Amino acid sequence: MTFLDQQPVTNTDKTFLQLRKEIVEGEIVAGTKLSEPELSSTYKVSRAVIREALNRLETCHLVKSKANVGAKVVSLSHQGLVELYQVRESLEGMAARLAANSMSDDEIKSLTKLLETQFDTVWSDETYYQDAGDVDFHYRIILGSKNSQLISVLIEGLYHLVRMYRVQLGMSGPRVTTAFEEHKNIAQAISNRDGDLAEMLMRRHIAYTRKSLENKLTS
Repeated sequence: MTFLDQQPVTNTDKTFLQLRKEIVEGEIVAGTKLSEPELSSTYKVSRAVIREALNRLETCHLVKSKANVGAKVVSLSHQGLVELYQVRESLEGMAARLAANSMSDDEIKSLTKLLETQFDTVWSDETYYQDAGDVDFHYRIILGSKNSQLISVLIEGLYHLVRMYRVQLGMSGPRVTTAFEEHKNIAQAISNRDGDLAEMLMRRHIAYTRKSLENKLTS
């Protein structure tokens, strides 16, 4: 079972996963103040369940809370984007380097197959939306690093905040096809077991994506 294959068991699990999805996809708008009584009524669960779900969302960096103020969804900001992507560039670059040495041949074949299945959509629709988990190119490489500390920071900590920026700001136009080509080049470097090249290409790819998202955020 992978890190995102969470099977909701309790009401808290279900509420947390639902809130996380709605925040990431913008159904609950960035910057929204979160009221425990209102959420309790909306999701038909106790305030204790809502409180625990909000605590877990704070761990994912999707919610911020202050004493005597309460909780609210994080805002999408230029500074937040830059800081997040600086960290992402460094850590995912490392993940790509490690993956080049750690991924099995079967895992690399599966990564290449994933890109093949996405090819038609990218080139015909000029969209490149990736769901969370195993259908996400970056997620596969992070897990492929086989470094539990790195996986914990990126998947359990920052992953859904990154997705919030990616999903809500989106990707369109020429950047779609260039990003896809960059993914192919990274996969090829990993397949060639060239860690130095894989890291360089991943860092460059994330830096280019940051610039693209910055333009959308400030336009």
